[in-house]
Amino acid sequence: MNKYWKIFIFAGLQFAASLACGQQIDIRSVHYVSAADKAQIVFDAAEIPAYKVFQLANPARLVIDISNARLSQSMSQPPVSHPYFVAVRSASRNKDDIRVVVELKKQVKARSYNTMPNKKGVNNLIVELAETGTQVAKAQTPAGDKAIKASASPAPKAAKQLASAEAKSKAKVHRHASERKPKAVVVAIDAGHGGKDQGAKGYSGALEKNVVFAIANKLKALVDKQPGMQAVLVRKGDYFVDLRNRMKIARAAKADLFISIHADAFPEPTVKGASVFTLSERGATSEAARWLANTENASDLVGGVSLGDKDDVLASVLLDLSQTATQEASENLAGKVLENFSSIGELHYRSVQRAGFLVLKSPDIPSILVETAYISNPSEEKKLLSAAYQNKMASAIFKGILGYFNQTSPSDTRIADANSKIRL
Repeated sequence: MNKYWKIFIFAGLQFAASLACGQQIDIRSVHYVSAADKAQIVFDAAEIPAYKVFQLANPARLVIDISNARLSQSMSQPPVSHPYFVAVRSASRNKDDIRVVVELKKQVKARSYNTMPNKKGVNNLIVELAETGTQVAKAQTPAGDKAIKASASPAPKAAKQLASAEAKSKAKVHRHASERKPKAVVVAIDAGHGGKDQGAKGYSGALEKNVVFAIANKLKALVDKQPGMQAVLVRKGDYFVDLRNRMKIARAAKADLFISIHADAFPEPTVKGASVFTLSERGATSEAARWLANTENASDLVGGVSLGDKDDVLASVLLDLSQTATQEASENLAGKVLENFSSIGELHYRSVQRAGFLVLKSPDIPSILVETAYISNPSEEKKLLSAAYQNKMASAIFKGILGYFNQTSPSDTRIADANSKIRL
């Protein structure tokens, strides 16, 4: 029997077995191999996985979706000197799948293939990259491998639309490259409630809308003092702003981050402590469906790309990519803020929490909601009314923001342009 048919039959049996058992395939490790004219990402798997590979531009990214799989350990980062890779990130999708996004230094040609298991029973999924002007050899894999991988790229119509969008975007970038000046990073600060919506009421009568507005203003002052940063208040006084409009105000300001500030409440007055929330996976999924279905969003940019002129499949892929990156960034930011909260007071939850808060649902702005304390607790209510404690809370949030931007600075900002390391 031809050796490639043996590979195909073996792969098919393994893949069918994994589906029948309903068990996720373990991706045991991921490593990077570089040569003079090409580079590889090698996934060591317990079984041969089903996968899809495709690319996006502006910025250049390689996307690898692996079905019914999980990472046994966190992915290492490629070296700074890597010829093609800037960074690699991963996230779970639909609870069962993995999405790996590789940030590229330039557009490349890609091919991908599975290999037979080695003596240790390890199967390799290999994604090989080469310069766009380099001839990429055809993968030595069976014809039936296409059935295992499912699809290596978006549908032809979607691919054509993506190429057209990339060409237009590149032309615009070149035309304005000499005019573009690095901008300040923009932090949208949302003081919860306001106006007719007073929020929670404290044991002695303090109103949530007032104490969080005071903290928001103190945070704004700190952000505005930081070179390369600018704060935008979602509400600038005691008036009501509905939840959807809070998101719209942040998007109109081209915010790089969204921070919603609240004070919690509970019937039992002894409950206390601060918390930090990001959007839950269920909340993100429902919002994605809304964005794709609602014609109001047709002209909006998501991750810098308009969805209005895109094929449904491509629009879904672009939105999913943007949401995945945004949720990762939100988790990172939330962790930084929570770490700083722990140094000034008691935490209600010692880990980042997830919930479907509407104000966190922007698909391309990293967003967190902070519960500064329990206003229903008499001692914490007293703290929330204290200017000193308000300053501490604002400072803790600010330090979390600085820690986030110290790791992740948007490429077209003054912070990134100066390549500065912000001192905390």
